[in-house]
Amino acid sequence: MSCESATALALKESGHRPTPQRLMILSAVRHTPGHVTVAQIVEQVKESYPFIDPSTVYRTLAVLKDERLVSETDMGAAEAVYEWIGQTRHHHLICRVCEGVTSFEDRHLDGVGEHIRQNHGFEADLDHFAIFGVCEDCSAESAHA
Repeated sequence: MSCESATALALKESGHRPTPQRLMILSAVRHTPGHVTVAQIVEQVKESYPFIDPSTVYRTLAVLKDERLVSETDMGAAEAVYEWIGQTRHHHLICRVCEGVTSFEDRHLDGVGEHIRQNHGFEADLDHFAIFGVCEDCSAESAHA
């Protein structure tokens, strides 16, 4: 089954129509390596469908985020970025000094969600997020200054 067919099926199973616009938006997110902004999605979709409206993209991303097909993350820029979640969850460490981004695997958070649930009765969505701080190189550099 192609990824587009699988996506259409996932939308149908969740009670959402796999409209051509939704499929184009999801394809833009799914086939862009890394993170993508709404503006970038609009530009990609406009190549095939010049009448796409940014509000359609925002609404579709909200649906896809609710269905946990895409993630929305604040990476410290002016606008949120979106990424296809797929089966492999990952997160980001972002250095406030050099702005370097390092990915780290979801396995590093094993138990955090369970700890939150047990101690606070809260079901946390730990699909994709950014942790801001100072990287090892920048920390070492400031220690020598």
